[in-house]
Amino acid sequence: MLNIKEVADEADVIVNGYAFKCCEEGFRVLNLHRPDKAVVFSQKGEVLETSMDDIELSIASDYLNENRKYMED
Repeated sequence: MLNIKEVADEADVIVNGYAFKCCEEGFRVLNLHRPDKAVVFSQKGEVLETSMDDIELSIASDYLNENRKYMED
């Protein structure tokens, strides 16, 4: 089972309940309030995999674009 506290602790950035983590594919995003909702973005911001609806996907994408600078080395 998914450990939400562990995911939050390992996140590079948390914005409004969304945990963002850099990964090999690009960025993994998990809604901490609804852990069944997640997305993987490529480095260019393209959706590779998702269980989010279009509205939530748009929100996560906006948060990524606004906060990407805090995740880069």
